[in-house]
Amino acid sequence: MHRNNRKVCIIDGKTGYIGGFNVGTEYLGKAKKFGYWRDGHLRIEGDVIQHIQERFILDWNYSNQHKKRDDIFCFPQHDVKNFSPMQIVTSGPNSHTEHLKNMMIKMISSAEREVFIQTPYFIPDKSFMDACKMALLSGVKMHIMIPGKPDHPFVMWGSWSSLGELLDYGADVYLYDRGFLHSKTLTIDGEISTVGTTNLDARSFRLNFEINALVFNRRVAMELESLFESDTANCRKLTKELYAKRNWTIKFREGFSRLLSPIL
Repeated sequence: MHRNNRKVCIIDGKTGYIGGFNVGTEYLGKAKKFGYWRDGHLRIEGDVIQHIQERFILDWNYSNQHKKRDDIFCFPQHDVKNFSPMQIVTSGPNSHTEHLKNMMIKMISSAEREVFIQTPYFIPDKSFMDACKMALLSGVKMHIMIPGKPDHPFVMWGSWSSLGELLDYGADVYLYDRGFLHSKTLTIDGEISTVGTTNLDARSFRLNFEINALVFNRRVAMELESLFESDTANCRKLTKELYAKRNWTIKFREGFSRLLSPIL
């Protein structure tokens, strides 16, 4: 099943929002199961809004027989004061290439010092895992944060299986416990970052329609790193020693979930 997982809001062709927030009670922190909902959304102004709006039009026309015309949308001129290079990257089942996965692999492969990742689901394929391992082997520090309280148990065990491999290579793994972590961000070296809808799993890379903003701005990257570091105050750290102590039932669940990883 193909799912449009893109979460964008465009106002008067001048302001755009892109990130992890859906529209629902749980995203306001009012669902009893999760409580506080930790998410991330990016507010954007400037000419890049046109690219987000064009993607909306393409999505509308792809899914609806009543086509939207470009001329009924707002495409105003923007007076940009604080210029920040940015690129809107999309992919989906109608793409010939896994653009978003390749973008993130390229980011991780180009890192020289540090990588910060926040994601609700961490079940990437072999190519993504290899990029992470090579970065760690080259001395790059990698910090990964996932929910401590999952919304889908199979996804949690699948995530633990993948993260267990990276622990052996020296990754720092944090389990967010304040509520549910739904933020989807990746930052490298305090220089480049991406915020969007893409989870780190096969479903987002290949089956869902996804969208991310790639931001070439040091201030934005540093702010995201600072948010990550402040979130660690609400986390448990998953260490190699703690991971090694898991019992056979957890190991079985991890192995079973790993088999299901292409569809999780």
